[in-house]
Amino acid sequence: MIKSYDAVVIGSGTGGQTAAHILNEYGLSVALVENSPTPGGVCALAGCQAKKWYYEAAETMARARHLEEKGVTRLPETDWTRIRDEKRTFTQAIPDATRKGLKDAGIDFIAGTAAFQDKTLLMVDKESIQGRYIVLATGAHPTHLPFAGAEHMATSSDFLELDRLPPRIAFVGGGFISFEFAHFAAHLGSAAEIHILEAASRPLSPFDGEMVDQLVAASRAEGIQIQTDVQITGIEKTADSCVVHTGDGANLIVDLVVHGAGRSPAIASLDLEKGHVGYSRQGITVDRKMRTTNPQVYAVGDCAATVQLSRVADYEACVAAKNILADIQGGQGAVMDYGAVPAILFTYPQYAKVGATEEELKTKKIRYYKSMDVNLSWPTYRRIGMTHAAYKVLVDEKSRVLGAHILSDNASGLINIFKQAIQTGQRVEALYWENVMTPYPTRESDIIYMLKPFIADDSLAGL
Repeated sequence: MIKSYDAVVIGSGTGGQTAAHILNEYGLSVALVENSPTPGGVCALAGCQAKKWYYEAAETMARARHLEEKGVTRLPETDWTRIRDEKRTFTQAIPDATRKGLKDAGIDFIAGTAAFQDKTLLMVDKESIQGRYIVLATGAHPTHLPFAGAEHMATSSDFLELDRLPPRIAFVGGGFISFEFAHFAAHLGSAAEIHILEAASRPLSPFDGEMVDQLVAASRAEGIQIQTDVQITGIEKTADSCVVHTGDGANLIVDLVVHGAGRSPAIASLDLEKGHVGYSRQGITVDRKMRTTNPQVYAVGDCAATVQLSRVADYEACVAAKNILADIQGGQGAVMDYGAVPAILFTYPQYAKVGATEEELKTKKIRYYKSMDVNLSWPTYRRIGMTHAAYKVLVDEKSRVLGAHILSDNASGLINIFKQAIQTGQRVEALYWENVMTPYPTRESDIIYMLKPFIADDSLAGL
């Protein structure tokens, strides 16, 4: 007998759970399928949430080091194992809490691997399940790297479970994971060598090049060695170390190699062809309603060919759920807007961005105006000993924010202000005056210094 539901959600991460609960709250019969023995998703178990346990301690240590000559006379001590154990108290409760939350809501939780049989029929192991609508939220996994010995690399999840930090670590790839985890290692352990090995000419390609240069300088000041144009040809495991072989014949000997070269959509087991669902290497093809090439199937989060960020997954799930509800119950649907998606690296200093990079504007031949400064000597940074703070704000001919890039100890808070300005189309003159009354002195109050180059001298006339 085939069991039927109004909606079947595949994947129990943040996007999958968001979609399942919304659809359930509006009266639809919902099942959620998960093939992992630990439901809850990467964000909670080994990503956004889990890594913050290390970040908070790393930021505290980094701040203390920067204040050593400004009145802090004794550095705190850190215990990697204790931080890991504190993180575990949080993550170990997530799978049971996920199952209980679904059960209490009346959502059927089905353990197993789902694969399409036709446009709306799924096989979960040996059980057939019909979904009037299907939401794919299967997430992503570490990208396969085509060199010998790739299996000797630790994943980001492995890194967060280490009993201790080894003295020599190499991170393969110059993306989010490598930079964040390299900063954890630099501030929370006694690592003598920390390497980031990037194949391209520069790391962090989605970010603004000039601002990345500032983060690279800040990272090197913390003892992190960053190499670009590195072609890894293989990794050799010995009795007590790992040898990273590169195209120029050099060998790098370390104790641990960590995969930080990105994540690929986890879609191989879905048999998408049978479901008439289109996809590419970047993920499942979706429109702005999060609908796939099969109108009964939606895809959200890291498995879709969109932006791999947890809050984006949540928003996409809301959009997908709203469109499914509109189809079934009537009402207004929704569309995604990726024009103001903030992203942040939890390094120290943090690096946050929203909107366009300067390279993107040049490529598209969009006229823009720029306010930028590096190595900021504003009092807010002098008093904490931060020498690599920087910013870049880009605006159009109508004084609307096109992009903002912040290197700071509070970039996460600052970037949200610029995100709101982009979303509302606020002119920088209004944003400037709005922040004159910001509590002073704070990082937020510094926004007026970032925007002052855009403000005409005669703008005071109307006061």
